[in-house]
Amino acid sequence: MSDATARPFVVIPCLNEEQAIGKLLAGVLAHCPDVVVIDDGSTDRTADIAAALPVTLIRHSARHGKGDALRAGFRKALELGASGVLTMDGDGQHDPADIPRMLAAARQFPGALVIGARMLGKERQPHARRRANAFADWGISWSCGRPVADTQSGQRWYPRAMVELVDLPAQDFVFEAAILIVASRELDMPVVSIPIACRYDHEARKSHFRPVRDVVRITWYTIRRIVHYGHALRSYRASHAEAPLVFDPDHWLDARPPLPLPRVGSPPPARG
Repeated sequence: MSDATARPFVVIPCLNEEQAIGKLLAGVLAHCPDVVVIDDGSTDRTADIAAALPVTLIRHSARHGKGDALRAGFRKALELGASGVLTMDGDGQHDPADIPRMLAAARQFPGALVIGARMLGKERQPHARRRANAFADWGISWSCGRPVADTQSGQRWYPRAMVELVDLPAQDFVFEAAILIVASRELDMPVVSIPIACRYDHEARKSHFRPVRDVVRITWYTIRRIVHYGHALRSYRASHAEAPLVFDPDHWLDARPPLPLPRVGSPPPARG
């Protein structure tokens, strides 16, 4: 079996991240040489800082939204031969030190979407954001027809088959929900979450996520997908009867080949 992470790319959408982007990129480059940064119409020094580093920089002259920024990064990564894409937000809330853990999980579960789930130090997450995320997890898991931990996390490993869904018609933050739902439903792609820390710097810029507007948009998209795929009660039961599959590479790593992917919600099979 070929290594699903043979040539991983890190894709980072950015909008006015001059405070965090330099340190973030230095950390990312220490783990992965193939990095695509999308400057989504920044009005500060974000693009200049990124341009001084050995990354592929895509510049939008005006803000297009996170969905279009991710699309641009996905297309470039596919063009350059990526075996998959690891996404991170540009504000520094994701720790580059988690990149090896994400890739280890991707190797252990080839063909699965891996989500960096903000389970550690969750009390540091702003209360309104935590409630919005919990509601999104409930609804998006229903639409996926399977349990998913932290559906709103921007730190994800996308296998190449999922990256190729780049042209999904969904905008801004809805894009991340849309690609998760479509991959779950139409590619039958399993979802594995690894625990990462909540990192919220009180000096960082205000989040671009607007809880009311963006939650309404994501909710409306999710409801339409539930109706589209049908069997709503069956999907709800499948998505809430069991806990999401959570895997911690720090406590289950060795050099042997990956095991077959277990059923979502069940623990990893024992090794003999």
